[in-house]
Amino acid sequence: MSKPPYMQPHLAKRLSAPAALRNREPIRQALSPHLPIPASVLEIASGTGEHALYLSDNLVQVTCWQPTDVDSTALESINAWQTDAKTNKLLPAAFLDVLANPSPPLTPFNTLIAINMVHIAPWTATEGLMRLANRHLPVGGIVYLYGPYWQSGVDPAPSNLAFDASLRERNPLWGIRHLDEVVELARCNQLHLKTCIDMPANNLSVIFTRTD
Repeated sequence: MSKPPYMQPHLAKRLSAPAALRNREPIRQALSPHLPIPASVLEIASGTGEHALYLSDNLVQVTCWQPTDVDSTALESINAWQTDAKTNKLLPAAFLDVLANPSPPLTPFNTLIAINMVHIAPWTATEGLMRLANRHLPVGGIVYLYGPYWQSGVDPAPSNLAFDASLRERNPLWGIRHLDEVVELARCNQLHLKTCIDMPANNLSVIFTRTD
C-alpha cells in the first residue's frame, strides 16, 4: 500500500514553476525532430526538475537524461520529482557549474540543453556552456537553448522589455541577450546554428549542431 501524501517527505522538497507547465509541451514539440537518435542529454540549470521529468518521459529518442544545477535547493527538488519518473532514463541530479570549467560529465552526452538559463545568469555562464559543448559534445551533437532573445530587425515585445528591466533590477549581470551575439559565441566554439523556432510568449528555441 502506498503512503498517503503527508507521509512522503520528498513531496515537501518539490519546487514548481507555472511557466514549466505551460512551456514543457511546446519545448518537446520543438526539440523532438532535432534530437540525435539515440539522445543522451546533459541539462544545465535544471531548476525545479519539472522539464527533466516531463521531457525524459515523453521524448522517445532519449535514453539518458542528466539534470544538473548549482543550487542545493534545486538539486533537492529535481531528485524529489525524479521519484515520479516513469522510466529509469532520468538520472539523479548532479552539481555542475559551467563557470568552473567542469570536468567531463560521468555520462557521455550528445545533447546539451539549457532552458531559461541564458538570460537568468551572467554572460560568462553562456560562455561556460559553449566551452563545455566545444570540449565534450561530439560532432553531430546538438545544443538546445530556450528563452527570450533580442533579434535584429524584430521589434522587441513590450512584455520582453518589461521582463528584461525586471531581470536587470534583480541582478545587473542578468538580462535578455541578443541572438546574434549568442550565435557568434557558438560559432567560436565549433557550433553551427541549425534552426531558430518561434515559441509561445515571445520565446525562441535556438538549436546548434557541433561541427568539425
